[in-house]
Amino acid sequence: MLEQIAEFIQTTGFLNISVGNIIMIAVACLLIYLAIVKQYEPLLLIPIGFGMLLINLPLTGLMNPPEYVVGPDGLPVLKELGGLLYYLFQGDHLGIFPPLIFMGVGAMTDFGPLIANPRSLLLGAAAQFGIFTTFIGAFYLGFSPAEASSIGIIGGADGPTSIFLATRLAPHLLGPIAVAAYSYMALVPIIQPPIMKLLTTEEERKVEMKQLRPVSKKEKILFPIMVSIVVILMLPSSAPLIGMLMLGNLFRECGVVDRLSDTAQNALINIVTIFLGVTVGATATAKAFLNWETIGIFVLGLLAFAVGTAAGVILGKIMYKLSGGKINPLIGAAGVSAVPMAARVVQKVGSEENPRNFLLMHAMGPNVAGVIGSAVAAGVLLTLFG
Repeated sequence: MLEQIAEFIQTTGFLNISVGNIIMIAVACLLIYLAIVKQYEPLLLIPIGFGMLLINLPLTGLMNPPEYVVGPDGLPVLKELGGLLYYLFQGDHLGIFPPLIFMGVGAMTDFGPLIANPRSLLLGAAAQFGIFTTFIGAFYLGFSPAEASSIGIIGGADGPTSIFLATRLAPHLLGPIAVAAYSYMALVPIIQPPIMKLLTTEEERKVEMKQLRPVSKKEKILFPIMVSIVVILMLPSSAPLIGMLMLGNLFRECGVVDRLSDTAQNALINIVTIFLGVTVGATATAKAFLNWETIGIFVLGLLAFAVGTAAGVILGKIMYKLSGGKINPLIGAAGVSAVPMAARVVQKVGSEENPRNFLLMHAMGPNVAGVIGSAVAAGVLLTLFG
């Protein structure tokens, strides 16, 4: 009996936990705390944090692949099933979940502000500057072009795009890249305001913008069709992301598939978000994360995001000058593709300076352009180094 008790104790996680596991469990609890108490994007941080927590509890086998042995006939025979999260992770690994997320984003997003103000495309494009700047920096720090591309895309503040590109160019870096991208998405309200205030004057932040023109239903229906044709013909590798984004938006705007639109906006994207978040968190093992390479990825990712935000604001300042003070440069910060978080941050910072400032819809134009821009940037990098 005592031997059985001793054997049972040996199989518990308490005797197999490492210092690295404890550190990662603490990080997971911090993410969950930020999500619940500080309400920093709980839809992202709770599943990511809990996935990180589960994978760092020893002996669970949740991410273990299936084991095979050679049978009498020389063919592989299944010896042991893989872990639950291993199978769910195939949606990340095979590039299935990110396009489905894009479909949901397209179905939830009104592209009207971008159509009403096409100049917003320039602000969305400027915010992608951080991706290519960080690509150059990562390359000169010793990362391969494929690895540098996967790290640089973090600057788009777009978790699905980061996962999509990393699975194709640097699958061995998927864990830290995915967690970094989603962490910075969640921390947009903390990271962006200091950069926005540093690069703008009080007078610029107080600028009130005129109401956008109404956009017709015909324009809204034609927009996703035309963008799909033009962008995918130019960059075929962007088809999974751009195609699903525009399909979701067409569901929303065409007015004849309400059930499909509702499913894409609610049930589908919620289910995929749970699976993607938990499995992204499950890549955050102590072995994969507690090393200098991962720290470098997080630092470069933060640099990419900061440069992207700054580039958007700087172009906003140029447009402010050229327009005779009619454009608030803060909206340039929304050029990163964290929809609609970045647009909300612009509204918050602008209203703090001028309570009559209503910048949300103006910021949604660059924000939507940023989603398209990050997908295009991923297509460019995939075409060059895939």
